[in-house]
Formats: sequence, C-alpha cells, structure tokens
Amino acid sequence: MRTDDGLVYEVTGSGPPILLIHEGIADRTMFDPQWESWSDSFTLIRYDQRGFGASADPVGEYTRHGDALTVLDAAGKDAAVVLGCSMGGEAALDLALAAPGRVSALVLVVATPSGWEPLPDLAEQFSKLDTIYEDGGLDAVNEAELAMWVDGPTRSPGDVDPKVREHVAQMNRSALEREEAAEQQGRNLEPSELDPPAIGRLGEVGVPTLVVTGALDQASVIAGAAKISAGLADAEAVEIPNTAHVPNLERPGEFDRAVLKFLSERLDRG
Repeated sequence: MRTDDGLVYEVTGSGPPILLIHEGIADRTMFDPQWESWSDSFTLIRYDQRGFGASADPVGEYTRHGDALTVLDAAGKDAAVVLGCSMGGEAALDLALAAPGRVSALVLVVATPSGWEPLPDLAEQFSKLDTIYEDGGLDAVNEAELAMWVDGPTRSPGDVDPKVREHVAQMNRSALEREEAAEQQGRNLEPSELDPPAIGRLGEVGVPTLVVTGALDQASVIAGAAKISAGLADAEAVEIPNTAHVPNLERPGEFDRAVLKFLSERLDRG
C-alpha cells in the first residue's frame, strides 16, 4: 500500500496496533523477525521512511514524525504503540511530543533524542566517512557503517551472524545509493527537525516508554538512551546482551521477550 505522498507501508495481524519505524541503515524489512512472530497478538504497521526502500524521495519540506503520522492515518489508526529504532526512535519520540494523543506507548530502541550531540568518539567516526567515500566509494562507506553499527566498537565482522550482516548491508547499500544520487542532482533528502527538539522536552512525554539498548553499541547511543530514560516520567530500560545497534535482528528472542513483556504489562493496565 502507498500513501498519497508516496510512503509505502504494510499492515498485518490483529490486536492492538504497533507502528514500526526503521533505522537509518535499514528499511521496513528490518522488522521481518517481529512481522511473523507478533502478528497473532498485534496489528503491525511498518513502512519505508521517505528516501528508503520502496518509498518516494522527498520533494519538499517534511518531518520524519509527520510521515509517521501520515502512515497512521492511512492505516486508519487513531493511536498506536510506536516502536522506533535509532533514527526511527527519534521520530517516534518526536511524534509523542508533536501529537501526544496518537501515541499510546513508546518503545525506543538504540535511540537518542532529537537535539542530542554525538559524543566525540562517534563524531570522529562520522567525520571520516567522507574520506572513506572519496577513497573507496559506496562499498567502502557501507562496510565502514556496518563496522560502526552492526559490529559495534568491540567486535570484528566475524563475530556477527553473516546473515544479519548481509541483510543490513543490502538495506544500507540501497539507502547510500539514493543519497549519492540525490547529492549528484542537488536534491536534499534531509527532514526538518522538531522545534524545539525532544532533548529539552522529555518531561512532556506522558506515555509509558521502554528504552532498549544493545550492550555492544556505540557509547554515544547508550548515553543518549540513558538521557531519555532519566528524563521521562514513566520509563523502563532494558539492555540486550551480545548485540550492538540492531538487537531485534541479531537477538530477536531476547528482544521479543523484553518488548512483549513490557507491552503485556502496560497495555493490560490501560
């Protein structure tokens, strides 16, 4: 299915709705493990963010949280649990601030709040990507980003399930190709930001929230997630062991248990 402005989305299952928002190194297929295993208990909605997967590139100003709201509207849901990973987690948190009545609970996975400044180590890694591109092209950048995010700072590629690594490599390579094409054509794929950003407004979030981190992720992400946990009035935190930035793909069993436990307890209370 496709929204009027070109966002491709899917709906499956039955039960309370969950909107799934993918990472910046991924597309909607990063939720394949949950798409099958959760559909007996929940109505699942997933989509490709603008400029990713099968969705259209932006043609004007947009926000990631605004696109999430567009998909909720297209799926006919007044409100949903919103589960976002990394960049998608930032969008989920922003949506809870911009349209609080549309979010019944949050699950923020390896996410930092909008307005968060990366710690120096991660900022330095970002700064090297342009040189890596100039020297080796998209394949080299893709491998560098896999090392940053899938492997994490303490592992080598051989420590990660090759199927997980290959899945992320394919998703991220596609996004990098689109980014390269847009830059060559002078087009801007970047969204507008929530103003003011979430980092100074965490106390406004009024829904129960689960903050999920990977034990082997970048220190900056772990610190940003801790900032969210500390700033929310009703937050739980869980760390998934032996994984970095894609815990739902690399450790789906542990991830599912943590998230489903939270949802069972909090949705029953509601």
